[in-house]
Amino acid sequence: MTIGFSSRAVRATCVLCAAGLLTLMPAAAAARAERPDPGPPGGPRAAAPGQALLYRSGTQVRPLRGAPEVPDVSALSWVVADAGTGEVLAAHDAHRKLPPASTLKTLFALTVLPVLPGGIRHEVNADELSGIGPGSSLVGVVEGRTYRVSDLWNGVFLNSGNDAVHVLASLTGGWRATAARMQAEARALGARDTHVRSPDGYDAPGQVSSAYDLAVFGRAGLRNPDFARYCKKIDAMFPGRDGDSYGIMNTNRLLTGADGVEPYPGLIGIKNGYTSNAGNTLIAAARRDGRTLVVTVMNPQEGGGHAVYEEARALLDWGFEADGRVDPVGSLAPASARPRPGPGAVPASVTTARPAPDDAGWAETGAIVGVAGLGAGAMALALRLKLVRVEKD
Repeated sequence: MTIGFSSRAVRATCVLCAAGLLTLMPAAAAARAERPDPGPPGGPRAAAPGQALLYRSGTQVRPLRGAPEVPDVSALSWVVADAGTGEVLAAHDAHRKLPPASTLKTLFALTVLPVLPGGIRHEVNADELSGIGPGSSLVGVVEGRTYRVSDLWNGVFLNSGNDAVHVLASLTGGWRATAARMQAEARALGARDTHVRSPDGYDAPGQVSSAYDLAVFGRAGLRNPDFARYCKKIDAMFPGRDGDSYGIMNTNRLLTGADGVEPYPGLIGIKNGYTSNAGNTLIAAARRDGRTLVVTVMNPQEGGGHAVYEEARALLDWGFEADGRVDPVGSLAPASARPRPGPGAVPASVTTARPAPDDAGWAETGAIVGVAGLGAGAMALALRLKLVRVEKD
């Protein structure tokens, strides 16, 4: 069953959400999102136990007897991890900060999907389509057309439509507020390399992520039923300008097999990206024999535009073959979710530190909780005041 709103009700909801963000997101939290992560001079910042290897340069792997050799790939950074346990099986420059391109849309979806039910209907206005970067990928959203939110999510996941991202962001407080919420979401997931400037992943000064953080987002996304459903879709119909509709296809060629790329058996998404600054980027997940792996590949240096898919294929093959034959080199799970090591578990050469209390962190946490509560209340108010119709899908 789908619940529809008039665009006026949705805009009222968004005004309340935006007001909540402006009231509850103090300057201290914004400063926390903007400033670079601290770290000791000449070395990585303090790492949680078992994570230190991921801050080292080069390829990190801990093979056991009979382990397959890690494939030789050209990407500047990559990660292979078990999506179930969060264990990182191997990585290369996992925390190297690089432009993410449209793979950042995974963080956008993690942040916005929970507060925008797919059945909401919204008439797009001109302001919502302003500011889209030149050369952006578009799904074809037009002013004056009414779309279901689920249509817009298809545009985000399949066509990587920056126009769809702009409209969805406008429904949840606006561009800057969405970027701030994405930044807070990244920190809550333990992804500390990511700095959000443009929620659609369009190149912007200072906007970076890492193979590690993208793997964190991919793993979290698979645990969200809506995210998991959208990211594995191969095709969908999208509303056209004159009341008709047209087909769109997922641009992840490892999923679809388009343009001569052989589809990967068992692939379940997640998201690809490209800009001239970022090069080709990819988060891919595949399931085999009850085990799910997530792989991230950032900016291959050889092999052309399809190298990102072939290098992901090689890393997925290696990860499945290496099952039980390597010790993990780290974890995608937030430090608070990992079991504490026993006495003597931390090598003497690894320095660990507990972050000092940070007032901005408390402010940021309060902002997230406050906005979530206000958003839920606003949505409920819209339902009560302006219920338009109930229809069957």
